[in-house]
Amino acid sequence: MEKERIKIWIEAFRLRTLPLALSCIFMGSFLAKSNGIFRYDIFFLSVLTTILLQVLSNLANDYGDSIHGADSAERKGPSRAVQTGAITKVSMKRGMIFFASLAFFIGLLLLIVALKENLALLFIFLGIGVMSILAAINYTTGKKPYGYMGLGDLAVLIFFGVVGVGGTYFLQTKTIDLQIFLPALSCGLLATGVLNINNIRDIESDESAGKNSIPVRIGRKNAVIYHWMLLLGSIVFASIYTWYNFVSYTQLMFLLTLPLLFINAKAVKVHTDANAIDPYLKQLALSTLAFVLTFGLGLILSS
Repeated sequence: MEKERIKIWIEAFRLRTLPLALSCIFMGSFLAKSNGIFRYDIFFLSVLTTILLQVLSNLANDYGDSIHGADSAERKGPSRAVQTGAITKVSMKRGMIFFASLAFFIGLLLLIVALKENLALLFIFLGIGVMSILAAINYTTGKKPYGYMGLGDLAVLIFFGVVGVGGTYFLQTKTIDLQIFLPALSCGLLATGVLNINNIRDIESDESAGKNSIPVRIGRKNAVIYHWMLLLGSIVFASIYTWYNFVSYTQLMFLLTLPLLFINAKAVKVHTDANAIDPYLKQLALSTLAFVLTFGLGLILSS
Protein backbone atom coordinates (compact mmCIF):
# COMPACT_ATOMS: atom_id res chain seq x y z
CA MET A 1 0.00 0.00 0.00
CA GLU A 2 2.83 2.40 0.91
CA LYS A 3 4.70 1.56 -2.30
CA GLU A 4 1.58 2.30 -4.33
CA ARG A 5 1.17 5.64 -2.56
CA ILE A 6 4.80 6.58 -3.27
CA LYS A 7 4.31 5.62 -6.93
CA ILE A 8 1.25 7.88 -7.18
CA TRP A 9 3.17 10.86 -5.79
CA ILE A 10 6.16 10.22 -8.07
CA GLU A 11 3.80 10.19 -11.05
CA ALA A 12 2.30 13.48 -9.83
CA PHE A 13 5.83 14.95 -9.75
CA ARG A 14 5.96 14.46 -13.56
CA LEU A 15 9.67 13.73 -13.62
CA ARG A 16 9.74 13.86 -17.42
CA THR A 17 9.58 17.67 -17.12
CA LEU A 18 12.84 17.89 -15.17
CA PRO A 19 15.23 17.84 -18.18
CA LEU A 20 13.47 20.95 -19.45
CA ALA A 21 13.69 22.72 -16.09
CA LEU A 22 17.37 21.88 -15.71
CA SER A 23 18.26 23.07 -19.21
CA CYS A 24 18.31 26.74 -18.21
CA ILE A 25 20.60 25.99 -15.24
CA PHE A 26 22.96 24.05 -17.50
CA MET A 27 22.95 26.81 -20.11
CA GLY A 28 23.79 29.53 -17.58
CA SER A 29 26.51 27.34 -16.08
CA PHE A 30 28.04 26.55 -19.50
CA LEU A 31 28.13 30.25 -20.35
CA ALA A 32 29.86 31.01 -17.03
CA LYS A 33 32.33 28.15 -17.52
CA SER A 34 33.19 29.38 -21.01
CA ASN A 35 34.22 32.64 -19.35
CA GLY A 36 36.49 30.80 -16.95
CA ILE A 37 34.24 30.96 -13.86
CA PHE A 38 32.39 28.01 -12.34
CA ARG A 39 31.52 26.89 -8.81
CA TYR A 40 30.19 23.41 -8.14
CA ASP A 41 28.42 24.38 -4.91
CA ILE A 42 26.40 27.07 -6.67
CA PHE A 43 25.66 24.69 -9.54
CA PHE A 44 24.45 21.91 -7.22
CA LEU A 45 22.20 24.21 -5.18
CA SER A 46 20.82 25.79 -8.37
CA VAL A 47 19.93 22.35 -9.72
CA LEU A 48 18.27 21.32 -6.47
CA THR A 49 16.27 24.55 -6.22
CA THR A 50 15.10 24.21 -9.82
CA ILE A 51 13.99 20.60 -9.32
CA LEU A 52 11.95 21.61 -6.26
CA LEU A 53 10.36 24.53 -8.13
CA GLN A 54 9.46 22.31 -11.08
CA VAL A 55 7.87 19.66 -8.87
CA LEU A 56 5.96 22.42 -7.05
CA SER A 57 4.74 23.75 -10.40
CA ASN A 58 3.59 20.29 -11.48
CA LEU A 59 1.69 19.66 -8.24
CA ALA A 60 0.08 23.10 -8.41
CA ASN A 61 -0.90 22.50 -12.03
CA ASP A 62 -2.48 19.16 -11.08
CA TYR A 63 -4.42 20.81 -8.26
CA GLY A 64 -5.39 23.96 -10.14
CA ASP A 65 -6.59 22.32 -13.34
CA SER A 66 -8.69 19.88 -11.33
CA ILE A 67 -10.51 22.52 -9.30
CA HIS A 68 -11.03 24.76 -12.36
CA GLY A 69 -12.29 21.92 -14.56
CA ALA A 70 -9.50 21.65 -17.15
CA ASP A 71 -8.65 18.17 -15.83
CA SER A 72 -12.13 16.73 -16.23
CA ALA A 73 -13.26 13.30 -17.37
CA GLU A 74 -13.31 14.65 -20.95
CA ARG A 75 -9.61 15.50 -20.88
CA LYS A 76 -7.70 13.43 -23.45
CA GLY A 77 -4.22 13.73 -22.02
CA PRO A 78 -2.71 11.63 -19.20
CA SER A 79 -4.91 11.48 -16.09
CA ARG A 80 -3.98 13.61 -13.10
CA ALA A 81 -3.82 12.60 -9.45
CA VAL A 82 -6.44 14.98 -8.06
CA GLN A 83 -8.72 14.44 -11.06
CA THR A 84 -8.80 10.68 -10.48
CA GLY A 85 -8.93 10.91 -6.69
CA ALA A 86 -5.56 9.18 -6.29
CA ILE A 87 -4.47 12.19 -4.22
CA THR A 88 -7.01 14.27 -2.32
CA LYS A 89 -7.15 18.04 -2.70
CA VAL A 90 -6.11 18.47 0.93
CA SER A 91 -3.10 16.18 0.51
CA MET A 92 -2.08 17.93 -2.71
CA LYS A 93 -2.22 21.34 -0.99
CA ARG A 94 0.00 19.96 1.77
CA GLY A 95 2.41 18.67 -0.85
CA MET A 96 2.49 22.10 -2.48
CA ILE A 97 3.22 23.78 0.87
CA PHE A 98 6.00 21.29 1.57
CA PHE A 99 7.75 21.81 -1.78
CA ALA A 100 7.24 25.58 -1.69
CA SER A 101 8.87 25.71 1.75
CA LEU A 102 11.71 23.43 0.70
CA ALA A 103 12.32 25.43 -2.48
CA PHE A 104 12.42 28.64 -0.45
CA PHE A 105 14.95 27.37 2.08
CA ILE A 106 17.23 25.66 -0.45
CA GLY A 107 17.00 28.76 -2.65
CA LEU A 108 17.90 30.94 0.32
CA LEU A 109 20.90 28.72 1.03
CA LEU A 110 21.94 29.12 -2.61
CA LEU A 111 21.79 32.90 -2.31
CA ILE A 112 23.71 32.92 0.96
CA VAL A 113 26.47 30.79 -0.57
CA ALA A 114 26.62 32.88 -3.76
CA LEU A 115 25.92 36.41 -2.48
CA LYS A 116 26.79 36.48 1.22
CA GLU A 117 29.16 39.40 0.62
CA ASN A 118 26.48 41.56 -0.99
CA LEU A 119 23.27 41.70 1.04
CA ALA A 120 21.58 44.13 -1.36
CA LEU A 121 21.94 41.69 -4.24
CA LEU A 122 20.95 38.81 -1.97
CA PHE A 123 17.62 40.46 -1.17
CA ILE A 124 17.02 41.33 -4.83
CA PHE A 125 17.51 37.69 -5.82
CA LEU A 126 15.43 36.58 -2.86
CA GLY A 127 12.60 38.66 -4.29
CA ILE A 128 13.08 36.98 -7.67
CA GLY A 129 13.03 33.61 -5.92
CA VAL A 130 9.75 34.39 -4.17
CA MET A 131 8.30 35.51 -7.51
CA SER A 132 9.38 32.17 -9.01
CA ILE A 133 7.57 30.27 -6.26
CA LEU A 134 4.43 32.37 -6.71
CA ALA A 135 4.61 31.90 -10.48
CA ALA A 136 4.86 28.13 -10.03
CA ILE A 137 1.79 28.11 -7.78
CA ASN A 138 -0.43 30.66 -9.52
CA TYR A 139 -0.21 29.26 -13.05
CA THR A 140 -3.47 27.37 -12.56
CA THR A 141 -4.44 28.06 -8.94
CA GLY A 142 -6.19 30.98 -7.27
CA LYS A 143 -9.15 33.06 -8.40
CA LYS A 144 -7.38 34.44 -11.48
CA PRO A 145 -4.70 31.96 -12.59
CA TYR A 146 -2.56 33.55 -15.26
CA GLY A 147 -2.41 30.29 -17.23
CA TYR A 148 -6.13 30.64 -17.88
CA MET A 149 -5.58 34.10 -19.37
CA GLY A 150 -3.07 32.87 -21.96
CA LEU A 151 -0.06 34.30 -20.12
CA GLY A 152 1.64 30.97 -19.46
CA ASP A 153 3.81 31.25 -22.56
CA LEU A 154 5.20 34.61 -21.47
CA ALA A 155 5.88 33.32 -17.95
CA VAL A 156 7.73 30.26 -19.28
CA LEU A 157 9.81 32.42 -21.63
CA ILE A 158 10.80 34.65 -18.72
CA PHE A 159 11.46 32.07 -16.00
CA PHE A 160 12.88 29.25 -18.15
CA GLY A 161 14.85 31.70 -20.27
CA VAL A 162 15.81 35.15 -19.03
CA VAL A 163 15.60 34.47 -15.28
CA GLY A 164 16.82 30.86 -15.33
CA VAL A 165 19.82 31.35 -17.59
CA GLY A 166 20.62 34.95 -16.67
CA GLY A 167 20.24 34.31 -12.95
CA THR A 168 22.44 31.23 -13.01
CA TYR A 169 25.10 33.06 -15.01
CA PHE A 170 25.09 35.99 -12.59
CA LEU A 171 25.27 33.82 -9.46
CA GLN A 172 28.31 32.10 -10.93
CA THR A 173 30.15 35.13 -12.33
CA LYS A 174 28.73 38.11 -10.34
CA THR A 175 28.64 39.93 -13.68
CA ILE A 176 26.11 40.26 -16.47
CA ASP A 177 26.67 40.16 -20.22
CA LEU A 178 23.71 41.20 -22.36
CA GLN A 179 24.76 38.76 -25.08
CA ILE A 180 24.00 35.77 -22.86
CA PHE A 181 20.31 36.61 -23.15
CA LEU A 182 20.43 35.36 -26.73
CA PRO A 183 20.96 31.69 -25.73
CA ALA A 184 18.70 32.42 -22.74
CA LEU A 185 15.90 33.23 -25.18
CA SER A 186 16.70 30.01 -27.04
CA CYS A 187 16.06 28.04 -23.85
CA GLY A 188 12.92 30.02 -23.11
CA LEU A 189 11.49 29.51 -26.58
CA LEU A 190 12.08 25.75 -26.47
CA ALA A 191 10.44 25.56 -23.05
CA THR A 192 7.51 27.56 -24.41
CA GLY A 193 7.35 25.02 -27.23
CA VAL A 194 6.81 22.24 -24.69
CA LEU A 195 3.97 24.20 -23.11
CA ASN A 196 2.51 24.84 -26.55
CA ILE A 197 2.41 21.11 -27.31
CA ASN A 198 0.67 20.54 -23.99
CA ASN A 199 -1.89 23.23 -24.82
CA ILE A 200 -2.46 21.93 -28.35
CA ARG A 201 -3.07 18.46 -26.91
CA ASP A 202 -5.57 19.82 -24.38
CA ILE A 203 -7.18 22.43 -26.64
CA GLU A 204 -10.70 20.99 -26.44
CA SER A 205 -10.82 20.43 -22.67
CA ASP A 206 -9.12 23.79 -22.04
CA GLU A 207 -11.68 25.60 -24.17
CA SER A 208 -14.54 23.88 -22.32
CA ALA A 209 -13.03 24.86 -18.96
CA GLY A 210 -12.46 28.49 -19.99
CA LYS A 211 -8.68 28.11 -20.05
CA ASN A 212 -7.72 30.60 -22.77
CA SER A 213 -4.32 29.23 -23.72
CA ILE A 214 -2.64 30.46 -26.90
CA PRO A 215 -3.95 27.50 -28.99
CA VAL A 216 -7.47 28.13 -27.68
CA ARG A 217 -7.19 31.80 -28.62
CA ILE A 218 -5.69 31.38 -32.10
CA GLY A 219 -6.89 27.91 -33.10
CA ARG A 220 -4.97 24.72 -33.77
CA LYS A 221 -3.77 25.64 -37.27
CA ASN A 222 -2.17 28.89 -36.12
CA ALA A 223 -0.86 27.21 -32.95
CA VAL A 224 1.10 24.81 -35.18
CA ILE A 225 2.60 27.76 -37.09
CA TYR A 226 3.38 29.37 -33.73
CA HIS A 227 5.14 26.15 -32.70
CA TRP A 228 7.38 26.19 -35.77
CA MET A 229 8.26 29.84 -35.00
CA LEU A 230 9.22 28.97 -31.41
CA LEU A 231 11.58 26.18 -32.46
CA LEU A 232 13.05 28.18 -35.34
CA GLY A 233 13.51 31.20 -33.09
CA SER A 234 15.55 29.14 -30.63
CA ILE A 235 18.02 28.24 -33.39
CA VAL A 236 18.15 31.82 -34.68
CA PHE A 237 19.03 33.35 -31.29
CA ALA A 238 21.67 30.70 -30.59
CA SER A 239 23.14 31.28 -34.05
CA ILE A 240 23.31 35.05 -33.54
CA TYR A 241 25.18 34.55 -30.26
CA THR A 242 27.58 32.13 -31.96
CA TRP A 243 28.12 34.56 -34.84
CA TYR A 244 29.16 37.37 -32.49
CA ASN A 245 31.35 35.10 -30.36
CA PHE A 246 32.71 32.78 -33.02
CA VAL A 247 36.04 31.14 -32.26
CA SER A 248 35.78 27.58 -33.54
CA TYR A 249 33.42 25.45 -35.60
CA THR A 250 32.83 23.29 -32.52
CA GLN A 251 30.47 26.06 -31.43
CA LEU A 252 28.08 24.88 -34.13
CA MET A 253 27.52 21.52 -32.43
CA PHE A 254 24.04 22.62 -31.31
CA LEU A 255 22.94 22.43 -34.96
CA LEU A 256 23.08 18.65 -34.59
CA THR A 257 19.76 18.92 -32.75
CA LEU A 258 18.01 20.44 -35.77
CA PRO A 259 16.62 17.04 -36.93
CA LEU A 260 15.14 16.47 -33.47
CA LEU A 261 13.38 19.83 -33.55
CA PHE A 262 12.15 19.20 -37.10
CA ILE A 263 10.72 15.83 -36.08
CA ASN A 264 8.90 17.48 -33.22
CA ALA A 265 7.47 20.34 -35.28
CA LYS A 266 6.34 17.97 -38.03
CA ALA A 267 4.69 15.63 -35.51
CA VAL A 268 2.70 18.47 -33.95
CA LYS A 269 1.46 19.40 -37.42
CA VAL A 270 0.62 15.88 -38.54
CA HIS A 271 -0.88 14.32 -35.40
CA THR A 272 -4.28 15.53 -34.23
CA ASP A 273 -5.01 12.82 -31.66
CA ALA A 274 -4.05 13.79 -28.09
CA ASN A 275 -2.49 10.41 -27.32
CA ALA A 276 -0.33 10.65 -30.45
CA ILE A 277 0.85 14.17 -29.58
CA ASP A 278 1.59 13.50 -25.90
CA PRO A 279 4.96 11.67 -26.38
CA TYR A 280 6.35 14.71 -28.14
CA LEU A 281 6.27 16.73 -24.91
CA LYS A 282 8.96 14.44 -23.53
CA GLN A 283 10.71 14.36 -26.90
CA LEU A 284 11.00 18.15 -27.01
CA ALA A 285 12.06 18.35 -23.36
CA LEU A 286 14.90 15.90 -24.06
CA SER A 287 15.70 17.66 -27.34
CA THR A 288 16.00 20.92 -25.40
CA LEU A 289 18.45 19.28 -23.03
CA ALA A 290 20.41 17.90 -25.99
CA PHE A 291 20.42 21.39 -27.55
CA VAL A 292 21.82 22.91 -24.34
CA LEU A 293 24.43 20.18 -23.85
CA THR A 294 25.73 20.42 -27.43
CA PHE A 295 25.69 24.23 -27.28
CA GLY A 296 27.56 24.17 -23.96
CA LEU A 297 30.04 21.53 -25.06
CA GLY A 298 30.79 23.57 -28.15
CA LEU A 299 31.48 26.60 -25.96
CA ILE A 300 33.76 24.70 -23.60
CA LEU A 301 35.76 23.05 -26.36
CA SER A 302 36.33 26.38 -28.11
CA SER A 303 37.24 28.38 -25.00
